[in-house]
Amino acid sequence: MHALPSLDHLASRLALEGRPAGEAERLANLATLLAHLPPPPDPIGLYPRAGELQERLRALLPEGNGEAVEETFLELYAHLHGYQAPYTPAERARVDRVGGYWAHAGGISPVLKAADVLQPNSISLDLGAGNGLQLLLMQVLTPHRLSVQVEISLLMLRSGQALQGWLGIPSRRVAWVQGDVLDLPVRSCDFFYLYRPVNPDGPGGELYRRLARELVTAPREVTVFSVADCLEAFLPPSVERFYSDGHLTCYRLGVRFPCRTPEKDNESPAP
Repeated sequence: MHALPSLDHLASRLALEGRPAGEAERLANLATLLAHLPPPPDPIGLYPRAGELQERLRALLPEGNGEAVEETFLELYAHLHGYQAPYTPAERARVDRVGGYWAHAGGISPVLKAADVLQPNSISLDLGAGNGLQLLLMQVLTPHRLSVQVEISLLMLRSGQALQGWLGIPSRRVAWVQGDVLDLPVRSCDFFYLYRPVNPDGPGGELYRRLARELVTAPREVTVFSVADCLEAFLPPSVERFYSDGHLTCYRLGVRFPCRTPEKDNESPAP
């Protein structure tokens, strides 16, 4: 039986694949953790291949092959996202009516990068969280005060609560909210994760207009991680965008980052 490579060794191999050193270390930690946990609890049948993928990942870890480990980890990660969300007919009708999207995986990059901005007292928020995997993994890497998971599907919330226990995250660190993303305020958070919960055209456009207003006038600094970003069109042009790679776009807003409002500039928000 081969000995497992050290986390430092695995992280260095992952860094050779092009990841920054800090992100490579976090990825090595997550891969090692998920490989050696028992198969996840699956109260609604979302993860039939989890055990198989965990076993494959465990077998790869002793070789320390960064590319193979990352590829298999990402397959396990996508499977755990539970993309086949079990919406009830009423939930599905509501999501369809406002142009919502269906529990797509947001990618591991936001999870790895969030550790650079989250603080112990942070409150993170995900609108349209699905089973909440993104913020759960952020809690694993960077434990913080509270993650608020907002999702319309009650079954997905139950699945997420089971994943929280599986990952060993204390109950006090996660609040599960069954609700419509169109109705929830964002002013109480300081880290906001967003993956196009609704289409910005049609009825969904009002959500982004409201989010833009609340974020710009938030009483505290707010960091926004927006995947497949469509928020920018609704923000004033002077909002600070500090990172973008075509998949993930990151902003800083709130009272510590004053910016011109569209009204003062005689501009109108994007339709």
